[in-house]
Amino acid sequence: MAEPSTGEDRILTVPNLISAARLACIPWFLWLLFSSGDRWGAALLWGALGATDWVDGWWARRFNSVSKVGKMLDPITDRAVLLVGVFAVGIDGSVPWWLVILTLAREGIVAVVGLVLLSLGAKPIDVTWWGKCATFGLYFCFPLLLAGASDIAVADGFRVAGWVCAVPSLVYSYLSAVQYIPLGRESLRQGRAEREEQAS
Repeated sequence: MAEPSTGEDRILTVPNLISAARLACIPWFLWLLFSSGDRWGAALLWGALGATDWVDGWWARRFNSVSKVGKMLDPITDRAVLLVGVFAVGIDGSVPWWLVILTLAREGIVAVVGLVLLSLGAKPIDVTWWGKCATFGLYFCFPLLLAGASDIAVADGFRVAGWVCAVPSLVYSYLSAVQYIPLGRESLRQGRAEREEQAS
């Protein structure tokens, strides 16, 4: 007899639709940046996508709309918005490649280590406070730098604000990555302990 489905089995929820809409805006961002050559418009859209990254999660918790699909779709969308955007502005030349490479390298290292830990049976690791701060800062420093490379009158102000945000955010991102080392060891220990307990 099949087990009754739970609320987490839902797919068409408001948070999932928000995540899907944010994901669907990525091609629009790329079109603005490369086809239209509108750095200011691309910066506004990217900033809006970054500023709304909390909305789907807040809605899911506030209105009890948490779903298994949402748990996967939300972080995928957040990372896609950040990583595609960072790589795109590097190609566009509005942000120096050293900042792009350092940002992408950190994200790649954390992702690979996380996948390795999960394959070894570790429990999922919650994002640290430093990690959230760093991601928040990176979400905004790149759109600010992109706006600073546009042809609007106040571009210089956006460029300065972007660098003021970029440097500490990048430092915090690597500090948070170091924090995950003991957390990863503990999650691996807990995961193996739970498997041994289930096997016994």
